[in-house]
Amino acid sequence: MLEHGGRLNKAAERWGIPPAQWLDLSTGINPIGWPVPEIPAELWQRLPEADDGLEETIRQWSGVPSSTVCVPVPGSQAAIMALPRLRKPCRVGIPVPGYREHGYNWREAGHEVVAIGPVQTSAGCDDRWLDRLDVLVWINPNNPTGEIIPPTTLLRWHRRLQKRGGWLIVDEAFMDATPAFSVAHQAGSSGLIILRSLGKFFGLAGVRAGFVLADAAVAGPLRRALGPWPLSGPSRYVMQQALSDYNWQRQALHRLRGDSGRLRSRLQQVGFALVGGSPLFQTVWADQAQAVAEDFARNGLLVRYFEQPEMLRFGLPASNRDWERLERAMMRLG
Repeated sequence: MLEHGGRLNKAAERWGIPPAQWLDLSTGINPIGWPVPEIPAELWQRLPEADDGLEETIRQWSGVPSSTVCVPVPGSQAAIMALPRLRKPCRVGIPVPGYREHGYNWREAGHEVVAIGPVQTSAGCDDRWLDRLDVLVWINPNNPTGEIIPPTTLLRWHRRLQKRGGWLIVDEAFMDATPAFSVAHQAGSSGLIILRSLGKFFGLAGVRAGFVLADAAVAGPLRRALGPWPLSGPSRYVMQQALSDYNWQRQALHRLRGDSGRLRSRLQQVGFALVGGSPLFQTVWADQAQAVAEDFARNGLLVRYFEQPEMLRFGLPASNRDWERLERAMMRLG
């Protein structure tokens, strides 16, 4: 099992600080999530209904073509684990650095994983590096660097892969805060697979809800691989209500953009070199990054440490009190 942010109980045990006393900035999840209403009691008592209107809500919210199939999944992680088992062993490109579950699961399914770094993607329009791949997974925006590849480039890559029956899988888990860069408007095209999640922008990681946008040739086998009722009735209800709450989404987007700018500015003021980020997190280079993360942890502040390359990722504080606590921790570093 790979390690991820948010392992608060483990940190509490290691540092001897009760979980309630921590400020957890390790995940990049919206700290002020969508307010979940009371869930109708019958949803706890009945099996989930596939014709409850959720897929049409997803289609409208995503702005996808009518040919697109929307597959609700129990978090995009479920799709990350299932998709590699829908193809025979092949060569799969994975961005490095990036969310490591992608490479891990393709490798576990018997595929050859090829690390794709900045050298290939910065080669302008010379896309010949794609010709040695059958599948390319891309994380847009990237986690943890925040790098965004323009939709025009991604769709050019897709066309090149599609000619040979290849796939382009775009993990858009952090895309909700930068919707102009989504490739959802081309969803439904053969070999283009888009992953979305309720966990980041909506701040609902615990509900384990997301969806896949794909063509029927991929969506059918994916549904069969996931089996019946992959997403609980309450989770389907929460997703449908959250996606329909456009007023909250507009307000959240405005707040996140302001807070991320504040965080970015403060990190630079104390001497961190910015790698990149998104409205949900900022990532920095740091000399002796592990020691810095441990110094924060001694004071009950959890940030995400990355070993190769050495980086730290900071999520957003939720309140003025949390901002003040982060400020004090940064001042101690100086």
